[in-house]
Amino acid sequence: MDKYVCPCGYVYDPAVGDPEHGVAPGTPWEQVAEDWVCPICGMGKDVFEKE
Repeated sequence: MDKYVCPCGYVYDPAVGDPEHGVAPGTPWEQVAEDWVCPICGMGKDVFEKE
């Protein structure tokens, strides 16, 4: 599964997810909710780029 990077430097890794914000480990990027935001800076999914 691909990782996605926020301009702030945070990397979304599907193997890890973001369990503190409701995204279980193993969740592919395509299944992350559209209203999810970067846990570091609060930017939306639309600014992330594939690593």
